[in-house]
Amino acid sequence: MGFSRSDWRLMIATVVAAVAAGVTHFGKIGGTVIPFVVAALALALLASLVGRSVEALGDRLGAGATGVVQSALGNLPELFVVLFALQKKLYDVATATIVGSILANVLLVLGLAFLLGGIKHGPQKFGSDAARTLSMLLTLSVAALLVPSLTAALGSHATKAALHERNLSVVVSILLLGLFVASLPSAIKRQKAGEAPAAAGETALVTVGAGESTAKKTDAAATASAAEKTGTAERTGGAEDGPHGPSWPLAVALTMLAVTGVGAAFVSDWFVAALEPAMDSLGISQAFAGLVIVAIAGNAVENVVGIQLALKNQSDYALSVILQSPLQIALVVAPALVLLSPLVGASFTLVLSPLLIAVLIMSVVITVLVVLDGESNWLEGATLMVLYGIIATAFWWG
Repeated sequence: MGFSRSDWRLMIATVVAAVAAGVTHFGKIGGTVIPFVVAALALALLASLVGRSVEALGDRLGAGATGVVQSALGNLPELFVVLFALQKKLYDVATATIVGSILANVLLVLGLAFLLGGIKHGPQKFGSDAARTLSMLLTLSVAALLVPSLTAALGSHATKAALHERNLSVVVSILLLGLFVASLPSAIKRQKAGEAPAAAGETALVTVGAGESTAKKTDAAATASAAEKTGTAERTGGAEDGPHGPSWPLAVALTMLAVTGVGAAFVSDWFVAALEPAMDSLGISQAFAGLVIVAIAGNAVENVVGIQLALKNQSDYALSVILQSPLQIALVVAPALVLLSPLVGASFTLVLSPLLIAVLIMSVVITVLVVLDGESNWLEGATLMVLYGIIATAFWWG
């Protein structure tokens, strides 16, 4: 069927963790903390398997389609978690998860990649043009997310604006999703037959969640194209068995994606059900649970890939992989949650608390400043991680 040893290990671990999560949920086993921990582990593994299925599907459809499929389906577990949290009226968890998913990538994961890559290889360089493109799109997407919050808090008619925050959030969400849809034609175009992967000085398409943008040097789409041609793509579940690891047939990739999607929906429900008792037992706030625990659980295993690329001194690829995730959150997941929340009896908006606004702006600005010079080192990575730790601590009590 085309499964490698790492694929089998990931699938077996996922099934075991999902079954354990179901047993602890329905059997009321382990008090309040054990079901939560097991469900979080199962959710992280399912997120990894969803990502692997999406990657395999993209491999079969072509290089350009990989980023499109990833943008549309790669965050299914996180989407389900937030929807179930909204259903249970855990609004602070939901809003903090959106912000936390962005912060975890631009501070914690990028910081780890810079730290470990810098320790192993010294200062690492990446394409400054690609870095500028990613930074620009990240800044613009976060700015769009913040407009409803700033309008409600700082508008000259703030009280009146607050009455229309739902409508404004819907308009912003539709526009952001419209931008994503408008980018699809260029994203789906495949590379011409026989065209070499983009190298220094050549032009490639950077797949960045909302779509693609022209940039020079290496990027995420170049990674996907090179993977198609050489068979050495990085797999979410780990390294392939050899330099020419097996590829999943299209039917297998579609079936696996459907199964993992359904599994993610069930496990997300169990995870959220265990979340409230665990928060009360551990004495943590909804904001911390969303900002740190839920955000990391939904992306943890997938984000290991970016760190592995940095350790292999593939800093261009690492930067693209890591920064794609927050772009997907800002331009696809958050707008989708605004539009889908009425289906679970909730009214989710893009209006954030002042502290969430402040840490989001601060984190994105600092990240942009760090990557714009086209070079990273271990100290920059350590600084990003320390900032993440400080922000997480600030939300421990609410």
